[in-house]
Amino acid sequence: MQNQSALMARLEKTAIRMAEESGLEYIDTELVKEPSGRFLRIYVDKPGGVTLDELEVFHKQIRSFADDIDYDYMEVSSPGADRPLKKPGDFERAMGKTVELKLYSPLNGQKQFMGELTAFENGRIHLDINGTDTVFEQKSVALVRPFVDVDSELNQNTDI
Repeated sequence: MQNQSALMARLEKTAIRMAEESGLEYIDTELVKEPSGRFLRIYVDKPGGVTLDELEVFHKQIRSFADDIDYDYMEVSSPGADRPLKKPGDFERAMGKTVELKLYSPLNGQKQFMGELTAFENGRIHLDINGTDTVFEQKSVALVRPFVDVDSELNQNTDI
């Protein structure tokens, strides 16, 4: 029997192919242990967002390819508005927007930063933080994601 990482790699290849065939963008697959069990999560998206019906169809198509993986629950979902930036295309779409960045190790005593994404080149992430160009090596970055101001979003979508 194959080990779990080999099975996950095979599932990921299948998910990428199936997403492309369905007009979706494959984002990520994760297997995480939580208090209520082991969750197998597959994230897909498309410009303008993915519908619940599309997620259900994808779930039904991919489910049998995950039979050999040890999990309790399987979820197929959209990564959401605060989807982590991982691929060059993710950074391109977020250019000029405010992002949150978290480091593995502190830089000048700080691990979390927020600023405008101004460039992503040669494995370096450039943020404008209060008018200062700050550069981070991608290998030292644990997470980069768009900043979603929920209060601002709620105010824009409320007729008062």
